[in-house]
Amino acid sequence: MSDKRSIKLGLVQHACPVGATREQNLAKAVGMIRDAAGRGAQLIATQELFTGCYFPQAEDESRFDLAETVPGPTSQALCELANELNVEITASLFEKRAPGVYHNTSVMIDMSGKIVGKYRKMHIPDDPRFYEKYYFTPGDARTDGCQGLNGFAVQNMRLATTGMLVCWDQWFPEAARLTAMQGAEILFYPTAIGWHKEEADGENQRQRESWQIIQRSHAIANGVFVAAINRVGVEDDLTFWGSSFVVDPGGQVIAQASADQEEVLIAECDLSLIEQTRRGWPFLRDRRVDAYGGLLQRMLDGG
Repeated sequence: MSDKRSIKLGLVQHACPVGATREQNLAKAVGMIRDAAGRGAQLIATQELFTGCYFPQAEDESRFDLAETVPGPTSQALCELANELNVEITASLFEKRAPGVYHNTSVMIDMSGKIVGKYRKMHIPDDPRFYEKYYFTPGDARTDGCQGLNGFAVQNMRLATTGMLVCWDQWFPEAARLTAMQGAEILFYPTAIGWHKEEADGENQRQRESWQIIQRSHAIANGVFVAAINRVGVEDDLTFWGSSFVVDPGGQVIAQASADQEEVLIAECDLSLIEQTRRGWPFLRDRRVDAYGGLLQRMLDGG
């Protein structure tokens, strides 16, 4: 293939112990980012809401105090780190946008230490121990076809075009497709997902397999790389299953972290595989865009 480009990713998977402060969790992540950079990573990703425990396990008004503006203290620290290490960083933050308006937000930081992209989580869950609708306002959809701060967008970084999505977005093929259609070569999914203490082991394994299968399918259907970054450790009723991974455009897992250990996962992505894979599996070419109008409806039941 003529397009011989590659990028080395670093995925930072760690625990956020109950009682640890934001400063302690940030220091841990910074140390792991330095480790990733020392091992040659050029674009480094954090897990979802990496500066603290996964707080949406309960509806508690005081937890809104964990949010910060973007730019703000955490993003500024990461901007300075990116500039120092000459790397790019994508990080997941609890953003205070305005009084009473909060988002689950990912930022993309370039090597100069500038925030060049911001994505506000579009799909918000509300399940036992995942009470995110209480805390997070969905991101603003873009309907004008423009690439901007909100909605599904891409970032033209030094070595690759990236797309940022977040956790629950993982289950929606529309999000992956719309981001890939704008030219994303790598989809990043920072994640906080785990097992509830009352679930059976068989159900636990089924859930983790489904979590990986759906993201592998996004890679296959769109001919892109996918990187999922999860946390580990026990927090209240949830045991987070780690297993951060990177998958290539053919759906093959090329790197995977453990289920229960803190780890810096390094994966080299040969971006020429995108062209090669899409020539063999031209799913984007063969889409019947004239037949998909029904996707704009909630259900097609006549109601």
